[in-house]
Amino acid sequence: MKITRIALLPVIAVALSACGGMAHKNMSSYSQAGLPDSIKVPSGNKVAMETVGTGDITYECRAKANAMGQTEWAFVGPDAILKDRMGRQVGTYYGPPATWESSDGSKVTATQLAVAPSGQGNLPYQLVKANPAMGSGAMTGVTYIQRVALKGGVAPMMPCTSANIGAKQVVKYQADYIFWKAM
Repeated sequence: MKITRIALLPVIAVALSACGGMAHKNMSSYSQAGLPDSIKVPSGNKVAMETVGTGDITYECRAKANAMGQTEWAFVGPDAILKDRMGRQVGTYYGPPATWESSDGSKVTATQLAVAPSGQGNLPYQLVKANPAMGSGAMTGVTYIQRVALKGGVAPMMPCTSANIGAKQVVKYQADYIFWKAM
């Protein structure tokens, strides 16, 4: 038995050092350096939580506002799971109204401040100013939320015509939601 324990020590040491490296890698601070200026969070705020949202966005074929006889795919709302950088579910994102809810029950809605293109086929980058949180927990004190690292989510490619007004389509998407709090 002593030989087995001694033989396992190098294996355990390697495993622990690998875990330590992973933790350090995930602890790196978020940078806004590559983002358009319009969606950068003002100074005086710090990152409170980083999440990855994966889910669906629903669109509905509707008559275009102020454009008689024209139709368009209109954004109805999101339905996504929010996970931390380790892959654990920490909340949900749904709407309308757009609501970010932590697993602890605290939640925020927000007002859009800016959007910027994030690449063809992707939703735009977004910066929103959070309203005061409902409930106490992870969302308490959130000042801003950024939507970055987008994949998909744009309106469906199928035609929206007067013949299919009211039809709904669900589109998959992924985005990082970065939550900020005042320093």
